[in-house]
Amino acid sequence: MASVTSLTASVHQRLATALTATLPEAAADPLLRRSDRADFQANGILALAKKAKANPRELATQVVEKVVLGDVIKDIEVSGPGFLNITVTDRAITENLAARAADPEGRLGVPYAESPGTTVIDYAQPNVAKEMHVGHLRSAVIGDSVVQLLEFTGETVVRRHHIGDWGTQFGMLIQYLDEHPHELDHKAGEVTGEQAMSNLDRLYKAARRKFDSDEEFKTRARRRVVDLQAGDPHTLAMWQKFVDESKIYFFSVFEKLDMEIRDPDIVGESGYNDMLAETCRLLEESGVAVRSEGALCVFFDDIKGPDGNPVPLIVQKSDGGYGYAATDLSAIRDRVFHHKANSLLYVVDARQSLHFKMVFETARRAGWLNDDVKAVQLAFGTVLGKDGKPFKTREGETVRLVDLLDEAIDRASAVVREKARDLSEEEIAERGTQVGIGAVKYADLSTSASRDYKFDLDQMVSLNGDTSVYLQYAYARIQSILRKAGDIRPAAHPELALSEAERALGLHADQFAETVAESAAEYAPHKMAGYLYQLASLYTTFYDKCPVLKAETPEQIENRLFLCDVTARILHQGMALLGIRTPERL
Repeated sequence: MASVTSLTASVHQRLATALTATLPEAAADPLLRRSDRADFQANGILALAKKAKANPRELATQVVEKVVLGDVIKDIEVSGPGFLNITVTDRAITENLAARAADPEGRLGVPYAESPGTTVIDYAQPNVAKEMHVGHLRSAVIGDSVVQLLEFTGETVVRRHHIGDWGTQFGMLIQYLDEHPHELDHKAGEVTGEQAMSNLDRLYKAARRKFDSDEEFKTRARRRVVDLQAGDPHTLAMWQKFVDESKIYFFSVFEKLDMEIRDPDIVGESGYNDMLAETCRLLEESGVAVRSEGALCVFFDDIKGPDGNPVPLIVQKSDGGYGYAATDLSAIRDRVFHHKANSLLYVVDARQSLHFKMVFETARRAGWLNDDVKAVQLAFGTVLGKDGKPFKTREGETVRLVDLLDEAIDRASAVVREKARDLSEEEIAERGTQVGIGAVKYADLSTSASRDYKFDLDQMVSLNGDTSVYLQYAYARIQSILRKAGDIRPAAHPELALSEAERALGLHADQFAETVAESAAEYAPHKMAGYLYQLASLYTTFYDKCPVLKAETPEQIENRLFLCDVTARILHQGMALLGIRTPERL
């Protein structure tokens, strides 16, 4: 592919060459290898001068004298104690963007990672027989964007949806359904997702009432849990019905979220049952885990409870049952040794951080994680209401995810209808869905995953401010201009001088590749979102100050159309990496 060196990297290379000519001992300094750092000229000279015990302003002056000017750097001057103010040539900006636009693979010159590996990402983990609520939103949205970013850089990504499909509640459900078979009177696949989950919800509530009020039923239900864990064929068949019903629902919700969830990627807690006993045996034989009051536990010196006593990770309970830790540790073994993963990424609520800290440390002690295989929890914060408290209904119940998405689509459709000029009702409905779902995703992704964020639909679907609607309208505006241009095609003209607004837009557009690399390496979709918002803002300034189709010369019209086209392509690709669509018309 046609990888394009960014202007930031080119400037850095020129500075590094001049610096090593001035200060040869700096050649081995790590600062000179950080070619992705735009602020090298701001702090690099100061840091290197300090190491060399030289006057930073004098060193900077000597470096400037050796910098080659002309093709990339138009001017460079020293300011303050040794900062460098650098002006890139207009020609370099246009030529670099032209090279990105000419990339035959359509990647805008974004290179693949130098050493891509294999990442297993655990995200979007709903529970069987339970409706998805607002708490399930962040894992799905953040995880999907990280998948897109990693795959775009060339990483091999194995998706895993660790659904909750095992445990004592299924004994209760299965026993109830066995005694009331008529209450599930259809086959999986013959109902909608909503109907499927409505059936399961009704069954669960009925089974819970009977479990709480009937001691004999409670005994039978607990016996059924044992049958399930032992692999009784009839019990497993009943359990499979619940899983199939739930999947119908899961797929319907993820389809509404415009996310691809593939059935082979759904490997829940039950998928590791056959490994649990061996996982416990390996941990106990190696001394990583020890028996304590009948349970198999792992202890940590730095993890203690309020009473000052160590808090263990319980891998196997005293009654022989297995907890979440056994399943998670077995999953690590599978992902490392079967899928040959270099990285394990868990997009999981921050409230589970202690659990994963103990699980990862246990896996390291067992040798399953090491310097070549890392495990990271991408911990996310809570979705809050406008009042800053956890998002609830007026009745204090958890908000159903489908209700939230439907409301977002309704609000967005109203905005689209108000602005629509030549859209049919069908097109308004389609755009409303794309804008509404995009609004929900962007509000999440534009915030650092670790932070809580307020769910405010009024703000999310606003045409002003840092919203996906603002970015989508910027893209649609560009497409409108390109359509109005008719036979006039975008074309780069490096010989033309650029206005301040054109320069700012062009320089920012050139940073797309570096933003992709940084966002993927740090699992940070919010950095991509921030970059795209700034791009749209700079385009708005350009649009206001630089007439495109009424520019002074044919060459200037073509060049400004070219800037529009490149900006649109970056917006389209960048939004796709966030899992958000960019309608051609709005």
